[in-house]
Amino acid sequence: MTEVYLTKDGFEKLQAELLELKRQKNEINIEVNEAREQGDLKENAGYIYGKEKQSQLMTRISELELRLRSAKIVDNMAVNKDNIRLGATVTMRDENTKATLVYTLSSADEADPAEGKISVSSPLAQGLLGASAGESVKVRLPSGEKHLAILKVDYK
Repeated sequence: MTEVYLTKDGFEKLQAELLELKRQKNEINIEVNEAREQGDLKENAGYIYGKEKQSQLMTRISELELRLRSAKIVDNMAVNKDNIRLGATVTMRDENTKATLVYTLSSADEADPAEGKISVSSPLAQGLLGASAGESVKVRLPSGEKHLAILKVDYK
């Protein structure tokens, strides 16, 4: 079983999604049973749709349960807080544009660029991993190479 690294917030987010999907599953089960009682199942659109939806929900529920079972919460792990790792909030300056950027490195499940959370597997995060405050790094991105000065590394 592959270990999944999550922040505490990411773990709680997946747990909440799992609870919601289980609630939806119960509703779909009721709908499928009601549709089954209507007769011919081959031409019963409600039944067919319900079974498809039920299958999708069960797949996602299984995925989430597996991820949660194998999850390691990085907030509780002893990591070198000087270096950039999963869970780090990094403040950096783009040396070309002089713009200040702030990103938190998260798991793919938690990534939300609009909120400043980028996946640890993204090209930018990969270029930052292991670096520490005071260093300058060159990161190769699809849009070209970026020169970044790391100003601060924070763990919340």
